[in-house]
Amino acid sequence: MNTISYHYDAQKITTGILHIGVGNFHRAHQQFYTNAVLEFEDQQQWGICGVCLLPSDEKTVHNLRAQNLEYSLTVCGRNGTDEVYTIGSLRELIWGVENPVAVIEKVADPSIKIITLTITEGGYNLDKETGEFILSDEKVQHDLKNPGSPSTVFGFVAEGLRRRKIKNHGGITILSCDNLQHNGNTAQRAFSAFIQAHDKDLAEWMKDHVTFPNSMVDRITPAVTAEDVIRLNQKSGMTDLAPVYCEDFAQWVIEDNFIAGRPAWEKVGVEFTEDVTAFENMKLSLLNASHTLLSYPSFLMGYRKVDLAMEDENMVEFIRNFMDIDITPLVPAPENTNLEEYKEILIERFSNHRVSDQVSRLCFDGISKFPVYIIPNLLKMIKENMDLTRPAFLVASYRHYLKYKTDDYGHSYEVAEPWLTTEDQKLIDDADSQAFLDLSCFKGADLKGSAKFVDLYTRFADHIKNIGTGPVLQSIIK
Repeated sequence: MNTISYHYDAQKITTGILHIGVGNFHRAHQQFYTNAVLEFEDQQQWGICGVCLLPSDEKTVHNLRAQNLEYSLTVCGRNGTDEVYTIGSLRELIWGVENPVAVIEKVADPSIKIITLTITEGGYNLDKETGEFILSDEKVQHDLKNPGSPSTVFGFVAEGLRRRKIKNHGGITILSCDNLQHNGNTAQRAFSAFIQAHDKDLAEWMKDHVTFPNSMVDRITPAVTAEDVIRLNQKSGMTDLAPVYCEDFAQWVIEDNFIAGRPAWEKVGVEFTEDVTAFENMKLSLLNASHTLLSYPSFLMGYRKVDLAMEDENMVEFIRNFMDIDITPLVPAPENTNLEEYKEILIERFSNHRVSDQVSRLCFDGISKFPVYIIPNLLKMIKENMDLTRPAFLVASYRHYLKYKTDDYGHSYEVAEPWLTTEDQKLIDDADSQAFLDLSCFKGADLKGSAKFVDLYTRFADHIKNIGTGPVLQSIIK
């Protein structure tokens, strides 16, 4: 194991980036790249001020503050060698529940040139059918009526931008780092809609003073359990209350549209481009979609770790067929990218025993993931009259996962779906399996309009219930 400490003087680092959502992925990805770029003396104005907005963030905030905001990042190599980095790029940490005014003032601070976001796919508060911002949301309405005491990310940013405008502190870039197609466009639509309802003058100011680049992010980063904390500290010899671990692959592609400047991230491996579309389409359609394809069937088959599911030959062939037969014809490779090599690396990454990602993490929040990772290509497959076997099996598995909450071996489990509505639950509970195709994540897709899809899906739903997920998967493969 190699231990790598930073060599810059942390006390000389100033903050130029405000990041909202200090979760494991952010600490393994954006902090990793920024920690590296701070080694260059002319880049030391780009430290990160982290912002946590949820009551559930209290433990993370407490643990990081207890160790001067530093933490260890274990990068698990596919070659069997791990590297442990000490990350020092997180220079400030504000908990909005404890000090909301500090968040607002930091957004307005002229030293902050970039706001980065990891607020999850569902965090942008967009209607899954229309794509429009949901102004009627209770928390959104609270923030519109009480701009000085916000509770949502939109309220905090809007009030901070309003004060930034009043003080003439200049423009700023809002950079989404969430797994969404055209995530910058999505962020712009959400924040612009809120701010238009909040302050029309501010909305006009935003047009000339705020940019929203699209970006593509990639690094498998599992959740960290209490057992993982012990294991990681034993391996590193450290006493870290908030360690993170991840795979050795990392990628970050960003459209170079920063109105107030940016770090020279290209010095440490970030790729800048005029258009991120081909990169994000490849990643969302192959990596994220394959993760979703693997998640519910493998969980129902009793697997709780991704690498163990990848020891199942049927599962590996299922994923390979999905990538090769279903997705490759629909996804043009970005320039200088070998798609066959990319797919092979994905299989290696999923199979990495040293990462051993949780299947439950992949199952989390399917309501937000299906419209982003699965539905766009499924609609193309329906239109092109392609084989719909694998996506139909996936949707049937998702229904069984949500409805019965018992796997093939009779083990019960809890479902984590934060954006599930009351209407969704009625559709899940309905005895008619076709009712499930009206779930909020499928709205606008009209899956019922494809007789071919409906026939496959209903047969798979019946078979999974009667004989189990594993035997049905085997019948697909064989």
